[in-house]
Parts: sequence; C-alpha cells; structure tokens
Amino acid sequence: MANTHCPQVIGVASGKGGVGKTTVAVNLSVALAKAGKRVALLDADMGLANAQIAFGSRSPFNVSHLLSGDKTLREIMVRTDDGVMLIPGASGRRDMAGISDTDINTIIQACDDVADDFDFLIVDVAAGISPSVMMFLAACHRRFIVLRDDPSSIADAYGTIKVMTLELGLEEIYLIPNMATSQASGWQLFKRMNEVCTRFLGRSVNYLTSVESDDLIFSALRKYKPVLSFAPASSGSRDFRRMAQLSIDLPSASQAHGHAQFFFQRLLDAEQGA
Repeated sequence: MANTHCPQVIGVASGKGGVGKTTVAVNLSVALAKAGKRVALLDADMGLANAQIAFGSRSPFNVSHLLSGDKTLREIMVRTDDGVMLIPGASGRRDMAGISDTDINTIIQACDDVADDFDFLIVDVAAGISPSVMMFLAACHRRFIVLRDDPSSIADAYGTIKVMTLELGLEEIYLIPNMATSQASGWQLFKRMNEVCTRFLGRSVNYLTSVESDDLIFSALRKYKPVLSFAPASSGSRDFRRMAQLSIDLPSASQAHGHAQFFFQRLLDAEQGA
C-alpha cells in the first residue's frame, strides 16, 4: 500500500545573516508543536549550526555522524523541552560548510525513515545563495524568506528570490518581515518587495505575516529559550502563533518537481491519490 502521509516541509531562509532566520525557524516550530502538530526541525546550516542553542538543548551527535554512517537519523535526533524533535547540524566544521550534493541527498533520503512521525519538517538553511542552500530550498515544499526593512537585507532577499525563481523555477515563496515596527509596516515592506519582483523578475511572491520588534524575543535568546516558552503572553509569541496557524491553513503542498525533494515518493502518491 502506498504511503500517502507526507509531512509539510518548510525551508526558512534569508539573504544575509543577522535578520533572525533561526529565531523564526525555532519559534515557528515551537508554535506548531503547541498547536498540536508533530514537528521536526532540521538545522541545515551545516557549518555554523546554532538551532540547539536557541532551544537550550544539547546533542552528543549531529548530521556529521549520519553522513559518516556511524548513526541513523533517528539516533541523532533529540527532543527539545518544547516538544520539537531537533535534527542537529554540525557547528564549527569547515568540511560541513562545503557539504556535497551527495551528502544533501543522503540527508533528504534519511528523512523518509521518520516521515510517519511528523506533520511538519522545518528546514533552517544557512544564509545566502550557495549551491547547498539552494539545493535544500529546492527540496522543500515551500520557502519562507525572512528579511528586515534595511537596504542590505532587502537587496540580499531579492537576490535569493531571483536565484530561486529564475534559475531553479521554484514557487511557493513567502516573505516574513522580521523586527517590523508594526504589522502594517511589515505589509508595506512586502508590497515594495513584491512590486520589485513582479517588475524585474516577472514573478510575484506571497505574504505570510510579520514579526513585530519585541525585546522579549532577545531576552529569550539570552536565556537559551524560544520566546513562546519564555514569555508566552508577549507580542512576539502572538506573532509566532499567528505564523503557525497560517502555515497550518496553507493548502497541502503536493507538487513534485524535477529537483531532489523531501518525501518525493509520498508526494507522488498524494498526487496520484494512491
């Protein structure tokens, strides 16, 4: 019998570092878990992985042990205090920063073994437009691009979108303005970005929601906790709960394309109604 259960895979990316990408990935994962979903987070920033720091978790093993054949994916996973299963990346490993296509395919295929355990897989990729970043993003079902309202962040986010759309033909791209002064200002940033993408790339992008600036998010980071656990009544927690619900409400992504994809056979089964 064909396996038709297919976790929704969301890649969280940014054109540059320092815009809060991992904070968004971690807190989105926690918000989904608190909404009753079974969630795994893959820290795909292989050379400078730091998701486990944001969770306040420790893991004796990471993806490098999977690639060496010493451990299975299930053996390197750790359950965080917030109920998210973390697949740790390696930190401070130059060899992992230049991960090969073969290694990425090994990780993607290894996730098939745990597909029935999860409803969502969040993939926190490295910043930038390196080939490994783009391969991970192409393997996801949809992509969330985190940006701030500053010139360098906007320019780098546009460059990331340009590569994804014109070179890889990817769709299902959603913008998440972070550290916005208000939801209205985040929406205005999206509108400006979308107008540029439509004019110069001939492609439009989607809007999910914004995360307003909240000092408690930074306080939570200093305490090695997601803000949803540190300050559940904060505006930041409210915004991440909204983001999670909007993610849940998105139509199930079931479109297989020419790139290597997470849970590819299950996508095909879902498309065929098997």
